[in-house]
Amino acid sequence: MADGEGENHFVSMSTDEEEDDRQPEEEVQEMVQLDPTAVDIDLNHSRIGRIENLEVLTCVESICFRNNLIKAIENVACVAQTLRELDLYDNQITRIENLDALVNLEVLDLSFNRIRKIENLDNLTKLKKLFLVQNKIGKIENISQLTSLEMLELGANKIRVIENIGSLVKLDSLYIGKNKVTRISGLDTLENLTVLSMQSNRIVKMEGMEKLVNLDQLYLSHNGIEDIEGLDKNTKLTTLDLAGNRIKRLQNISHLVKLEEFWFNDNHLESWEDLNQLTPLKNLQTVYLERNPLWRSAEDPRSPDPNYRRKVMLTLPWLQQIDATFVR
Repeated sequence: MADGEGENHFVSMSTDEEEDDRQPEEEVQEMVQLDPTAVDIDLNHSRIGRIENLEVLTCVESICFRNNLIKAIENVACVAQTLRELDLYDNQITRIENLDALVNLEVLDLSFNRIRKIENLDNLTKLKKLFLVQNKIGKIENISQLTSLEMLELGANKIRVIENIGSLVKLDSLYIGKNKVTRISGLDTLENLTVLSMQSNRIVKMEGMEKLVNLDQLYLSHNGIEDIEGLDKNTKLTTLDLAGNRIKRLQNISHLVKLEEFWFNDNHLESWEDLNQLTPLKNLQTVYLERNPLWRSAEDPRSPDPNYRRKVMLTLPWLQQIDATFVR
């Protein structure tokens, strides 16, 4: 931490590491230098086991506790007046608690912890970004009062239903990838949404997006979708990711004239004629079609047809990239 104008304080942060032969009351102490005048504090990977001794920080706006050994959220009320961002990514936290005083908080990252329930966020009404990736959360709940929220990241949890977010009308980006969601629903009021990411769920039908007229990026890869549908109102889309589904036909996308990237690899597309569905899309720059039946060589299904790229270019000569390779 760079020295400020004021006197630096050395504070101890306890850790659970290296217990070995020590008595239970003994703890390893990691001495951390804190500048009382610092605006940003970065304590990433500092072997910290407990949050404490933050009282010396008089004007801190951002604290990063990433990659530590913290088990509980505590002792943060003393920085409530100035703190805008709190990062507790990759710790051992099991419960959301003791945040009531942080009424000015705008960014909270609790990703990669052991949290099972969303709770105790009622007072954080200024929160704009909430990250809860890779926890053990089974239900979206107790966030309806967070009406300033612009980004909600809930990837890699155990969520089955999209619910209780109808009041989050300022939401711009919603990430619910790698969960157990079976249906796209509960989004009708989120007209400001520009990014919707729901990869690796259990979705079989494209629906529930009629009101998302400002949607710019839609990610639905690795689901069980069989038909392209339900995009009539999503004419502002520039990125559409449908890779890794069970779709056999290209249809219902010729109206997406702003589309720039179309990811459709690892589906069941057989007919080259279907590629004509993309000919009205003159803004299209990147297309992924590899590992569809039309990509495969007749001699070796594991390899591409030698004429695959040429056929794509004949239909879509303005493309800049086919699969991972740029067009020469």
